[in-house]
Amino acid sequence: MSHKPVEFYIAQERLRQARYSFNLALTATALSACIGALGAGLLLSGKVTEGTFTAAGGMSASVRCIQFAKEANDRLDKTLTEMKDED
Repeated sequence: MSHKPVEFYIAQERLRQARYSFNLALTATALSACIGALGAGLLLSGKVTEGTFTAAGGMSASVRCIQFAKEANDRLDKTLTEMKDED
């Protein structure tokens, strides 16, 4: 039995998820930069605790979005490899 239609579907899905993941990571990075600037502003205004918390929150959100994108691509790569091994 040929898996070509399924492999094609997986490739299409991987590309779709890669586009969404890239857009999510790009948006998260831009948002993180804005939050970082806000944190820097708070630090410069003397509100050290709030500034540190804000900057750390922005960075952690960006890192998690990038991890999510990588995990999605890794799962699809594993599925495609398993399907090729069955042939």
